Amino acid sequence: MSMTHRLLHPQPLGIFPLPAGYLVIPAVDGGADLCASLLTGRVPDAMPDPLRFYAQALAGDADGAWQALERDPSPEACYNRFVLRSEPSDYARLRSELDGELHALLDLVAYTTGMIDRPPEPVGCSGEVAACILAAHAAHALETDQREVACAMLQQAVAEVRDISPLFAAQLLGDLAEMQVLDDDADAAIRSLHDALDLIGLYSLPDVRAHLALRLGMLYQERAEGRRAMLLEASKCYQEALRFYTRETAPELYALAQNNLALVYLAMPLTEASDQLRKGIAVQALREALTIYTRDTHPDLWRRTQLNLANALQYLPSANLRDHLIEAVGLYDDLLATRDLRHDPAGYARVLANQGNALAHLGDFARARQQLSEARRLFAVCQDADAIAGVDEVLEEIARQEAGSRKGEATAPALRRAPAGENGY
Repeated sequence: MSMTHRLLHPQPLGIFPLPAGYLVIPAVDGGADLCASLLTGRVPDAMPDPLRFYAQALAGDADGAWQALERDPSPEACYNRFVLRSEPSDYARLRSELDGELHALLDLVAYTTGMIDRPPEPVGCSGEVAACILAAHAAHALETDQREVACAMLQQAVAEVRDISPLFAAQLLGDLAEMQVLDDDADAAIRSLHDALDLIGLYSLPDVRAHLALRLGMLYQERAEGRRAMLLEASKCYQEALRFYTRETAPELYALAQNNLALVYLAMPLTEASDQLRKGIAVQALREALTIYTRDTHPDLWRRTQLNLANALQYLPSANLRDHLIEAVGLYDDLLATRDLRHDPAGYARVLANQGNALAHLGDFARARQQLSEARRLFAVCQDADAIAGVDEVLEEIARQEAGSRKGEATAPALRRAPAGENGY
């Protein structure tokens, strides 16, 4: 015998991480107000006793949430208990007891937990319930490499909730953008992410906003190819992400955003006075990234970021150029101590070449020539003609400086870029 029920709408489905993202709010005193608050991403400091389970689920206390619902015989409570503890025996029983939207949501949870092979059809469902089911169909289609179907399902899901649950719609658009990237349609992905950020507006989900902004920044950066406008857009996105990410709350994402912001600024041509300031900000951003990327915890990321910092210091417009060059030489020494010459001769050569360039501008021509000559030998082994030409240019400059010095015609060496670092800087 089916349990009759009346489900409040719209529900905050899909807004918060599971299991809370699948829980429904019952039609009890305070339920409608709680739904309205959660739909904006705001979790009230206090909830009525019949709704305490939701706060516990959000806090990660699934057992406590289940216990808060243990004696509640309502259809919503039966469904919510299944979300919190999904047992096959309960699923078989509840399928005959629940009807309508709760029946469809029950099947959705069963699919998500692997009890059934396909998500339910959204027949008779609309709004946020239909959107949850359509999102599951998109995931199912993606598993079978039906990306066009997956995109269509997500677009339908967005249409279902755009006007009633913008935070859910924004997260669906973020998922859609990822699929569009898989289809090599970066323009569509950028549009989807902009749409998502517009929908979120100033709602209280800063972590979601930061994630979307970070992803949008990465797309702009990947497509920039030196174009100033796209690099500026990428920098705005990373700055937005860093309004939320901190060293304490999200260290990995904080370091990623800082590192990418630095690379964007370093890639910008010096065409305006503000660009010189950005180079200084880039150096500080790389230093911040290196507070997370250490030699022991993130060896590969540490090497790449350390190399980019050393390279950036060589070309940082500053009255303290000599100090920056000395620091860069030390950073290169640290990198050479961790490089494996046998397995990565090209990478080892790049560090040598960059260090040789810094030493040359410090006037340490003997050591500079030693490092550059070894770099040239390794580039020859790797058959990298462009890198060899770059090294030869620096060696020729050293020879000119030494000749001029013997004649008493000392001049400042012309700064140039040695072979690029691992991120292209």
